[in-house]
Amino acid sequence: MAWCAVATKTSPELLRGLHEDYICAGADVITTNSFSSARHVLEPAGLGDEVIAINNQAVALAREARDAAAERPVWIAGSISCFNGGLDQSKIPTPEAAKANYREQADCLADAGVDLLLMEMMMDVEHACYALEAAVATGLPVWVGFSCRLADDGETVLMYSKSAADTRFDHVLSKVMAVGGSAAGVMHSTIADTGPALDVLMENWSGPAMAYPESGEKFTMPIWNFGDVASPDDFAATMAAWVEKGVQIIGGCCGLGPDHIRTIKDRMPENINKLN
Repeated sequence: MAWCAVATKTSPELLRGLHEDYICAGADVITTNSFSSARHVLEPAGLGDEVIAINNQAVALAREARDAAAERPVWIAGSISCFNGGLDQSKIPTPEAAKANYREQADCLADAGVDLLLMEMMMDVEHACYALEAAVATGLPVWVGFSCRLADDGETVLMYSKSAADTRFDHVLSKVMAVGGSAAGVMHSTIADTGPALDVLMENWSGPAMAYPESGEKFTMPIWNFGDVASPDDFAATMAAWVEKGVQIIGGCCGLGPDHIRTIKDRMPENINKLN
Protein backbone atom coordinates (compact mmCIF):
# COMPACT_ATOMS: atom_id res chain seq x y z
CA MET A 1 0.00 0.00 0.00
CA ALA A 2 1.88 3.06 -1.26
CA TRP A 3 -1.06 5.23 -0.15
CA CYS A 4 -0.53 8.95 -0.81
CA ALA A 5 2.74 8.44 -2.70
CA VAL A 6 0.81 7.42 -5.80
CA ALA A 7 -0.78 10.89 -5.98
CA THR A 8 2.63 12.37 -6.72
CA LYS A 9 2.60 10.37 -9.97
CA THR A 10 -1.06 10.53 -10.89
CA SER A 11 -2.23 13.95 -9.69
CA PRO A 12 0.66 16.43 -9.75
CA GLU A 13 -1.55 19.43 -10.61
CA LEU A 14 -3.87 18.70 -7.69
CA LEU A 15 -0.95 18.29 -5.31
CA ARG A 16 0.71 21.51 -6.47
CA GLY A 17 -2.59 23.31 -6.03
CA LEU A 18 -2.98 22.02 -2.48
CA HIS A 19 0.45 23.36 -1.59
CA GLU A 20 -0.52 26.73 -3.06
CA ASP A 21 -3.78 26.75 -1.07
CA TYR A 22 -1.89 26.35 2.19
CA ILE A 23 0.71 28.94 1.27
CA CYS A 24 -2.05 31.44 0.46
CA ALA A 25 -3.72 30.56 3.77
CA GLY A 26 -0.56 31.59 5.61
CA ALA A 27 1.51 28.42 6.08
CA ASP A 28 5.18 29.25 6.56
CA VAL A 29 6.14 25.58 6.13
CA ILE A 30 4.72 23.17 3.55
CA THR A 31 5.35 19.44 3.68
CA THR A 32 6.30 17.30 0.69
CA ASN A 33 4.00 14.43 -0.25
CA SER A 34 6.69 11.87 0.63
CA PHE A 35 5.25 10.42 3.86
CA SER A 36 4.86 6.98 2.24
CA SER A 37 7.65 7.16 -0.33
CA ALA A 38 10.44 5.07 1.21
CA ARG A 39 11.60 2.09 -0.85
CA HIS A 40 10.02 -0.50 1.48
CA VAL A 41 6.63 1.19 0.94
CA LEU A 42 6.90 1.67 -2.81
CA GLU A 43 8.31 -1.77 -3.68
CA PRO A 44 5.22 -3.76 -2.57
CA ALA A 45 3.16 -1.44 -4.79
CA GLY A 46 5.36 -2.21 -7.79
CA LEU A 47 7.04 1.20 -7.68
CA GLY A 48 10.46 0.21 -6.43
CA ASP A 49 12.13 1.46 -9.59
CA GLU A 50 10.59 4.91 -9.09
CA VAL A 51 11.71 5.73 -5.54
CA ILE A 52 14.05 8.53 -6.58
CA ALA A 53 11.69 9.88 -9.23
CA ILE A 54 8.69 10.00 -6.88
CA ASN A 55 10.60 11.72 -4.09
CA ASN A 56 12.16 14.18 -6.52
CA GLN A 57 8.73 14.95 -7.97
CA ALA A 58 7.27 15.52 -4.49
CA VAL A 59 9.91 18.16 -3.80
CA ALA A 60 9.63 19.70 -7.25
CA LEU A 61 5.87 20.21 -6.86
CA ALA A 62 6.34 21.89 -3.49
CA ARG A 63 9.03 24.17 -4.92
CA GLU A 64 6.84 25.05 -7.90
CA ALA A 65 3.97 25.92 -5.57
CA ARG A 66 6.24 28.12 -3.48
CA ASP A 67 7.53 29.92 -6.56
CA ALA A 68 3.98 30.50 -7.78
CA ALA A 69 2.21 31.49 -4.56
CA ALA A 70 4.65 32.67 -1.90
CA GLU A 71 5.15 36.37 -1.28
CA ARG A 72 7.16 35.75 1.87
CA PRO A 73 9.74 33.17 2.99
CA VAL A 74 8.22 29.65 2.96
CA TRP A 75 10.15 26.57 4.02
CA ILE A 76 9.76 23.16 2.41
CA ALA A 77 9.86 20.23 4.81
CA GLY A 78 10.72 16.82 3.39
CA SER A 79 8.49 14.24 5.07
CA ILE A 80 9.92 10.90 6.20
CA SER A 81 7.88 8.41 8.23
CA CYS A 82 8.09 4.92 9.71
CA PHE A 83 5.10 3.91 7.56
CA ASN A 84 5.28 0.36 6.19
CA GLY A 85 3.72 -1.06 3.03
CA GLY A 86 0.56 -2.55 4.51
CA LEU A 87 -0.15 -4.78 7.48
CA ASP A 88 1.73 -7.83 6.14
CA GLN A 89 4.63 -8.38 8.54
CA SER A 90 6.69 -9.87 5.71
CA LYS A 91 6.82 -6.41 4.15
CA ILE A 92 8.51 -4.83 7.18
CA PRO A 93 12.15 -4.35 6.16
CA THR A 94 15.08 -5.83 8.02
CA PRO A 95 17.14 -3.37 10.09
CA GLU A 96 19.81 -3.30 7.39
CA ALA A 97 17.29 -2.65 4.62
CA ALA A 98 15.44 -0.04 6.66
CA LYS A 99 18.62 1.91 7.38
CA ALA A 100 19.54 1.89 3.69
CA ASN A 101 16.02 2.88 2.63
CA TYR A 102 15.78 5.80 5.07
CA ARG A 103 19.21 7.04 4.04
CA GLU A 104 18.23 6.79 0.39
CA GLN A 105 15.09 8.84 0.95
CA ALA A 106 16.71 11.41 3.23
CA ASP A 107 19.56 11.99 0.78
CA CYS A 108 17.14 12.22 -2.13
CA LEU A 109 14.95 14.82 -0.42
CA ALA A 110 17.99 16.81 0.64
CA ASP A 111 19.51 16.73 -2.83
CA ALA A 112 16.15 17.76 -4.36
CA GLY A 113 16.19 20.97 -2.35
CA VAL A 114 14.10 20.73 0.82
CA ASP A 115 14.93 23.19 3.57
CA LEU A 116 14.53 20.73 6.44
CA LEU A 117 13.48 17.15 7.09
CA LEU A 118 10.29 16.40 9.00
CA MET A 119 10.10 13.02 10.71
CA GLU A 120 6.42 12.09 10.99
CA MET A 121 4.58 9.49 13.07
CA MET A 122 7.67 8.26 14.86
CA MET A 123 5.97 5.34 16.64
CA ASP A 124 8.37 2.41 16.36
CA VAL A 125 11.43 3.29 18.44
CA GLU A 126 13.83 1.14 16.44
CA HIS A 127 12.76 2.47 13.05
CA ALA A 128 12.45 6.01 14.37
CA CYS A 129 16.11 5.89 15.34
CA TYR A 130 17.11 4.47 11.94
CA ALA A 131 15.16 7.18 10.12
CA LEU A 132 16.43 9.97 12.34
CA GLU A 133 20.04 8.85 11.95
CA ALA A 134 19.63 9.07 8.18
CA ALA A 135 18.01 12.49 8.38
CA VAL A 136 20.59 13.98 10.74
CA ALA A 137 23.39 12.73 8.48
CA THR A 138 22.22 15.07 5.69
CA GLY A 139 23.20 18.09 7.77
CA LEU A 140 19.77 19.70 7.37
CA PRO A 141 17.61 20.84 10.30
CA VAL A 142 15.46 17.91 11.43
CA TRP A 143 12.07 18.22 13.17
CA VAL A 144 10.75 15.07 14.86
CA GLY A 145 7.02 14.44 15.21
CA PHE A 146 5.66 11.80 17.59
CA SER A 147 2.10 10.42 17.53
CA CYS A 148 0.65 9.91 21.00
CA ARG A 149 -2.47 8.77 22.85
CA LEU A 150 -3.64 8.67 26.43
CA ALA A 151 -3.61 5.29 28.19
CA ASP A 152 -6.77 3.80 29.65
CA ASP A 153 -5.92 5.42 32.99
CA GLY A 154 -6.48 8.82 31.35
CA GLU A 155 -3.13 10.11 32.57
CA THR A 156 -0.18 8.19 31.11
CA VAL A 157 0.85 9.37 27.65
CA LEU A 158 1.75 6.53 25.30
CA MET A 159 2.94 6.34 21.75
CA TYR A 160 0.22 5.78 19.16
CA SER A 161 1.55 2.28 18.46
CA LYS A 162 0.39 -0.58 20.66
CA SER A 163 2.98 -3.04 19.36
CA ALA A 164 6.17 -2.00 21.17
CA ALA A 165 7.00 -3.31 24.60
CA ASP A 166 7.47 0.12 26.16
CA THR A 167 5.43 2.89 24.57
CA ARG A 168 5.52 5.53 27.30
CA PHE A 169 6.08 8.80 25.52
CA ASP A 170 8.71 10.11 27.93
CA HIS A 171 10.77 6.93 27.51
CA VAL A 172 10.46 6.93 23.70
CA LEU A 173 11.20 10.66 23.49
CA SER A 174 14.47 10.35 25.38
CA LYS A 175 15.66 7.36 23.31
CA VAL A 176 14.83 8.84 19.93
CA MET A 177 15.92 12.43 20.53
CA ALA A 178 19.27 11.17 21.81
CA VAL A 179 20.01 10.47 18.14
CA GLY A 180 19.61 14.14 17.22
CA GLY A 181 17.06 16.59 15.90
CA SER A 182 16.48 20.35 15.92
CA ALA A 183 12.87 20.34 17.16
CA ALA A 184 10.49 17.80 18.68
CA GLY A 185 6.73 17.71 18.83
CA VAL A 186 3.39 15.95 18.82
CA MET A 187 1.55 15.35 15.54
CA HIS A 188 -1.19 13.13 14.08
CA SER A 189 -2.72 12.83 17.54
CA THR A 190 -6.17 13.96 18.61
CA ILE A 191 -6.45 17.45 20.03
CA ALA A 192 -7.49 15.97 23.38
CA ASP A 193 -4.42 13.71 23.50
CA THR A 194 -2.00 16.33 22.18
CA GLY A 195 -2.38 18.64 25.19
CA PRO A 196 -1.17 16.08 27.79
CA ALA A 197 1.52 14.88 25.37
CA LEU A 198 2.84 18.42 25.07
CA ASP A 199 3.11 18.60 28.86
CA VAL A 200 5.34 15.50 28.75
CA LEU A 201 7.31 16.94 25.86
CA MET A 202 7.98 20.23 27.63
CA GLU A 203 9.13 18.41 30.76
CA ASN A 204 11.61 16.25 28.84
CA TRP A 205 12.77 18.36 25.89
CA SER A 206 14.38 21.78 26.11
CA GLY A 207 14.57 22.57 22.40
CA PRO A 208 11.95 24.08 20.06
CA ALA A 209 8.56 22.38 20.42
CA MET A 210 5.91 21.82 17.76
CA ALA A 211 2.30 20.64 17.64
CA TYR A 212 0.10 19.77 14.70
CA PRO A 213 -2.77 17.50 15.73
CA GLU A 214 -5.48 15.80 13.71
CA SER A 215 -9.22 16.37 14.00
CA GLY A 216 -12.30 14.52 12.77
CA GLU A 217 -12.33 10.83 13.62
CA LYS A 218 -15.57 10.18 11.75
CA PHE A 219 -14.02 10.04 8.29
CA THR A 220 -15.35 8.24 5.22
CA MET A 221 -13.03 5.96 3.30
CA PRO A 222 -11.58 5.69 0.72
CA ILE A 223 -11.77 9.44 0.01
CA TRP A 224 -10.78 10.59 3.50
CA ASN A 225 -13.83 12.80 3.90
CA PHE A 226 -13.57 13.98 7.51
CA GLY A 227 -16.51 14.87 9.72
CA ASP A 228 -16.76 16.25 13.23
CA VAL A 229 -13.72 18.47 12.64
CA ALA A 230 -12.87 21.23 15.11
CA SER A 231 -13.95 24.65 13.88
CA PRO A 232 -11.20 27.06 12.81
CA ASP A 233 -12.05 29.34 15.75
CA ASP A 234 -11.89 26.54 18.33
CA PHE A 235 -8.70 25.23 16.78
CA ALA A 236 -7.08 28.65 16.88
CA ALA A 237 -8.02 29.05 20.54
CA THR A 238 -6.36 25.72 21.34
CA MET A 239 -3.26 26.72 19.38
CA ALA A 240 -3.08 29.99 21.33
CA ALA A 241 -3.12 28.09 24.61
CA TRP A 242 -0.32 25.82 23.44
CA VAL A 243 1.75 28.78 22.28
CA GLU A 244 1.35 30.18 25.80
CA LYS A 245 2.94 26.94 27.03
CA GLY A 246 5.95 27.59 24.82
CA VAL A 247 5.12 25.73 21.59
CA GLN A 248 6.85 27.50 18.69
CA ILE A 249 5.80 25.54 15.61
CA ILE A 250 2.08 24.92 15.05
CA GLY A 251 -0.17 23.54 12.34
CA GLY A 252 -2.63 20.84 11.42
CA CYS A 253 -2.61 17.22 10.31
CA CYS A 254 -5.49 15.01 9.09
CA GLY A 255 -8.88 16.70 8.83
CA LEU A 256 -7.57 20.25 9.21
CA GLY A 257 -7.47 22.48 6.16
CA PRO A 258 -6.50 25.91 4.84
CA ASP A 259 -9.26 27.66 6.81
CA HIS A 260 -7.70 26.42 10.05
CA ILE A 261 -4.25 27.62 9.00
CA ARG A 262 -5.66 30.97 7.89
CA THR A 263 -7.37 31.49 11.25
CA ILE A 264 -4.32 30.71 13.35
CA LYS A 265 -2.20 32.83 11.01
CA ASP A 266 -4.48 35.77 11.75
CA ARG A 267 -4.30 35.27 15.51
CA MET A 268 -0.72 34.21 16.19
CA PRO A 269 2.40 36.33 16.71
CA GLU A 270 4.59 36.74 13.64
CA ASN A 271 7.40 34.63 15.12
CA ILE A 272 5.28 31.46 15.19
CA ASN A 273 5.85 29.03 12.34
CA LYS A 274 2.69 27.55 10.81
CA LEU A 275 2.87 24.31 8.85
CA ASN A 276 0.59 21.95 6.95
